[in-house]
Amino acid sequence: MTDFTLADLARIIAARAAAADPASSYTAKLLAEGVEKCARKFGEEAVEATIAAISQDDAALTAEAGDVLYHLLVLLQARSVPIAAVMRELEGRTKQSGLAEKAARRKP
Repeated sequence: MTDFTLADLARIIAARAAAADPASSYTAKLLAEGVEKCARKFGEEAVEATIAAISQDDAALTAEAGDVLYHLLVLLQARSVPIAAVMRELEGRTKQSGLAEKAARRKP
C-alpha cells in the first residue's frame, strides 16, 4: 500500500510548472502549450479509460485511470485551480445523498 496522494502529485506538477524546462519535462511542455492542449489531453485519457472499463481490462483501466488523474491535475494547474478546492467541493457533496446533490445542481 502506498501513501502517495493526489495532493502529492499536485505538488510535483506545481513544482514542474514553476521550474522545469518544457524541453525535458512532459508536464512543463503540456502547461506551456496552454489550457486547450491540457483539456484535450484530459479528454483523450478519459475516453481511453472508458474504453478500458468497457473492455473489462482491469490492468488497462488502472493505467488509464492514472493518466486521467495526472492529466486532470495538469489541467487544474493550467487553470490555477488548487486540488484542495476540488476536495472541498467533494467533501461538501458528501453531506447529502448523491441523488439529492445532483438534483440541486439542475437548473429549473
